[in-house]
Amino acid sequence: MQRWAATLVAVAFIAAAPAAADEVGDIAAALARVSLPQGFHISVFALAPGARALAVSPDGKVVIVGTMADDVWRIARAGPDAGRARRFAPGLTFKLPNGPCFAPDGALIIAEFNRIRRFPALAGGGWDEDHPQDVVAPGGLQPDSETSPVHAARVCRYGPDGKLYVAIGQPTNIPSPARQKFNEKWGMGAIWRMNADGSGRQVFASGLRNSVGLDFDPADGALWFTDNQADRMGDDIPPGEINRAPKPGLNFGFPWYGGGHVRTREWARETPPADVVFPEAEAAAHAADLGMIFYRGDKFPAQWRGIFSAQHGSWDRTAPIGARVMFTPVKEGRAGASVPFAEGWNPGRLPYLGRPVDVAETPEGDLLVSDDQSGAIYRITYDK
Repeated sequence: MQRWAATLVAVAFIAAAPAAADEVGDIAAALARVSLPQGFHISVFALAPGARALAVSPDGKVVIVGTMADDVWRIARAGPDAGRARRFAPGLTFKLPNGPCFAPDGALIIAEFNRIRRFPALAGGGWDEDHPQDVVAPGGLQPDSETSPVHAARVCRYGPDGKLYVAIGQPTNIPSPARQKFNEKWGMGAIWRMNADGSGRQVFASGLRNSVGLDFDPADGALWFTDNQADRMGDDIPPGEINRAPKPGLNFGFPWYGGGHVRTREWARETPPADVVFPEAEAAAHAADLGMIFYRGDKFPAQWRGIFSAQHGSWDRTAPIGARVMFTPVKEGRAGASVPFAEGWNPGRLPYLGRPVDVAETPEGDLLVSDDQSGAIYRITYDK
């Protein structure tokens, strides 16, 4: 890895949603503190209140942005509306529509709190915003009795097998044995796999606590995902996780393990499954690893082609950690140690100056980063 160096931050506010001057100034001041490896630069791509999970359209013309409110944002990358957040499907009601992703045929998928909808692609561009189809009908992701917004940020991806993968978090910190049986029965704390129309649904990976980021290794097609681990176990344990699931049916150890190889107190006397799969890479405890992608472009130097992931930042820790973008090298299905890639939003005390949530790649090979605290999306570019 090359030596770290702070970059000159280019704060270029292209046409964006209206914002107060002090808000724009705060974002500019925060970006001026962000350090990146030599040759990389960060700027504001757009403003979008509550910006979380990102999905770049297959033609690269539009970025869809999920939130944990009731908005889905549509941001054009060119034309008169470039960089301006417009509400997607304004005639519809959404509930915690955190997770957008695109199907192989160009349809837009929105994974909500307890529903998944498909918006067919239109021949002239865009999507049918008025007539979505239910992939999973309302109440189909978890029992209607489950109303807690805890760990309710769904994310989705289509795999190389053409099937839809969706992560469903557990709505608890560490479940009791009775609660765990309930979670397993309903497929909470798991990644589901299903056909494009929602049929053939199965639990692909279990033993998760709360995964809010997943992607497929372009080299071998294996699924990788982040997982947020148990709270209230101490400042420095348990570690966060980046996991690899090359096949269905693997168990990743929660709640027997709070993260990594660290056992939970509540399950210390229970015998864990014999086939638990431990993480490929461990992250700092409580840093809240969320969105992740494999970088597929060739614009970044070779040493920066692997996994980029967003750490939202800790709350369950004496001194805050996280609020940064991480990089994890991957070679032949094995992960190296994760290192900070973009950091500076953490001043060493609360509040943070920004909280990265997700990362996405543009067709040109730039990196987009969402920040739900500042309601902004940043663009990271590289030049020699």
